[in-house]
Amino acid sequence: MTQFITLAASEGGVVGDIAKTFGVNWQLFISQLIAFFIVALLLKKFAYKPVLEMLEQRKQRIAEAESNAEKIKSELAETEAARDKILNEARTQANKLIEETRSAAAELKEAKTQEAITSAETIISKAQEAASAERDKLMSELKQEVGRLVVETTCKVTGKVLTAEDQQRLINDANKEIAA
Repeated sequence: MTQFITLAASEGGVVGDIAKTFGVNWQLFISQLIAFFIVALLLKKFAYKPVLEMLEQRKQRIAEAESNAEKIKSELAETEAARDKILNEARTQANKLIEETRSAAAELKEAKTQEAITSAETIISKAQEAASAERDKLMSELKQEVGRLVVETTCKVTGKVLTAEDQQRLINDANKEIAA
């Protein structure tokens, strides 16, 4: 840079001719050049440097945010995997409970069916016993009535009064015929 200044300061040569053509005032040019460098240094120190620092901080915050976003994504994926695992376990347990409930219901149904069958068989056997007892009772009443009728009929037909032995013998004969 100093070469340009010395070159420009010399009145001869190509630069000197250009300076004369355009009307360059070297004192004013150098003072403006010094003012420019002072302003450039001040801007660099007070404006450009804080802006660069702010941009660097922002760049770091963006990098941190991106790394945090990646962490959040990985944690979210882990959380979703854990949630899916828990849901699958819950579904498995629910299905197991449903199957256990179904088997318990089937066992209960079978037990109640067997209980009902047993109860029905008991009722049927009691009814058969009652019917048999009733039949036996009716048969004995029938035998007595038949025996009485035979004795009455025999008395009327023969015209004589039968003794107790004769009556018993006729009743027994009639009962034998009925039983056969």
